Amino acid sequence: MLTIYNARHSVHHGKVEMFRGELVPCFEVPARADYVLRELQERNLGSIELPDAFDDAAMARVHAPRYLDFLAHAWSEWVALDPGNAERDALPSYWPIRTFRSDVLPASFPARMGLFSYDAGTPLTSGTWDAARAGACCALTAAARVLQGQRAAFALTRPPGHHAGADFFGGYCFLNNAAIAAQSLRDAGVKRVAVLDIDYHHGNGTQAIFYERADVQFTSIHGDPHTEYPYYLGYADERGAGAGRGFNRNLPLARGTGFSTWREALKDALSGIANYKPGALVVSLGLDTFEGDPIAGFTLATNDYLRIGEDLARAGLPTVFVFEGGYAVAEVGVNAVNVLDGFMQYAG
Repeated sequence: MLTIYNARHSVHHGKVEMFRGELVPCFEVPARADYVLRELQERNLGSIELPDAFDDAAMARVHAPRYLDFLAHAWSEWVALDPGNAERDALPSYWPIRTFRSDVLPASFPARMGLFSYDAGTPLTSGTWDAARAGACCALTAAARVLQGQRAAFALTRPPGHHAGADFFGGYCFLNNAAIAAQSLRDAGVKRVAVLDIDYHHGNGTQAIFYERADVQFTSIHGDPHTEYPYYLGYADERGAGAGRGFNRNLPLARGTGFSTWREALKDALSGIANYKPGALVVSLGLDTFEGDPIAGFTLATNDYLRIGEDLARAGLPTVFVFEGGYAVAEVGVNAVNVLDGFMQYAG
């Protein structure tokens, strides 16, 4: 398994997030990627490369230019408001909810931060843009290597991406790495691309980006949004719209779901992907389905991730893996690498 590693990920290190009414230390921390890298090295699971360079045009194929411009300059604007802000994370506190306008770009930085976000749990830091942009380059490089003939490649990066939409951040995510990878595959001539999201939390950003398109199928297995973040998307009746009608599949499962039931959902998801006949697969690899995850609710065990890797390999598709969630930090490395190991053992 070839891994493309974001060596800049640690410059994004949030101090606090708003969680259930109080400011708490961030769950999404640099150690998440560090543990995965260490496990890859200890098990010698293929080569590890740094990403190629890409300009922002590749990201603008998925994200709105005014949103990218905001992210690129947000930290300097935050500090310009008050030099003391250099020691504090930026968190949004205003949002343009129903009946408010979003077409006019406010001059106020706090107002623009609210315009481009949807929760108060995603701190923006001095290194956010640097880390997120390098992560997008990891996803683009992984896709490029698959196009060049690699059976699979893994984009090991953080912050994660699947909650980020075309023009908003949230859920710890700023740039949607899976969507950027999928779009790059399409731009390179792959006629149909499937995105499979196996994070505990619904990939609302990825769904929104491709919801009206037939050339990228999105499938997600996740916690039931009646009770689980991000709450407002991820229901089974969300099937796509317009040209994308029928190309969006959500498979929500109840809190407490174990591996046997979860694996049946994966079988269902992979059957739908096979019927779609894509030329490539992008996997949003979230490991917060683990039984010990502090902010999730499924009960998968460490050895189950080997089986997941095998099941994904049986799809027989060129595959780009993109690292997403997983907040049982000490276990996330072995769980992530088990998926990749199981995949490669089956793929040969």
